[in-house]
Amino acid sequence: MELKKVIRGRYSCKKYSDRAVGEKELQAILEAGRLAPTAKNLQEQHIYVLRSPEALAKVDKVTPCRYGAPVVLVVAFDKENVYTYPGGKRTSGVEDAAIVATHMILAAADEGVDSCWLNNFDPDVLAKDLGLPENEEILMLMDLGYAAEGAGPLPNHTNRKPLEETVSYM
Repeated sequence: MELKKVIRGRYSCKKYSDRAVGEKELQAILEAGRLAPTAKNLQEQHIYVLRSPEALAKVDKVTPCRYGAPVVLVVAFDKENVYTYPGGKRTSGVEDAAIVATHMILAAADEGVDSCWLNNFDPDVLAKDLGLPENEEILMLMDLGYAAEGAGPLPNHTNRKPLEETVSYM
């Protein structure tokens, strides 16, 4: 699919069918994340693929926002393997994990798989429930699946501020 069509066509799916995500599609989504740029090419991301009933129940325990998705990706990063910006106030972990997640969301749309970026959960609680290493921090969860019949973008999906309000030239 053409990138512009992918960007315009994707939306945050809020209702999934029980149709399984194909292995080929899942691998293409994960590969897009693997290829995402990271600061100094540190590749500090770690993606956890949750699809067992037990793992999905742990997600359901911390958020109401799985919306029936058959797969949830946990996007985390290694806090001990990040680039620290000059001045020491910021590291690259969150931004690198966000780039990885964005690549995977766009790849999902390109593969015909619906997705939703979830941030309505306590990442520390989920990390503990999943038994993640202490050096890893969860950035977000990503629902993956196929939209249920009647699902579609929220009414405000296409509402965007004009560029003049979000871009300045200097």
